[in-house]
Amino acid sequence: MPKTARIRIWGTDPEAVDGLARDIVDLVQKLGVRVKGPAPLPVKRMLVTVRRAPSGQGYHTFDHWEMRIHKRLIDIDADERAMRQLMRIKVPEDVKIEIELL
Repeated sequence: MPKTARIRIWGTDPEAVDGLARDIVDLVQKLGVRVKGPAPLPVKRMLVTVRRAPSGQGYHTFDHWEMRIHKRLIDIDADERAMRQLMRIKVPEDVKIEIELL
């Protein structure tokens, strides 16, 4: 039974996340390895609300800040040649990647 590698990609820029996922899928398909994905996972929204006035005086005004984390999931067969090529892919700075062997 072949082993499977699960690749998780996440970042704040959806174009960079999708671009990296597209690069991984193209590379793996050229090598002839079975691939599933990229499957989009739910977007995580991190919200921060802060008070504008540092003292308690004046109008009650607030600033709202939001950061969205976009995630993708890719499953591939853990072929040794494909895994070596996968390690050579250039990953943008604002994108994180995690590879797990199942």
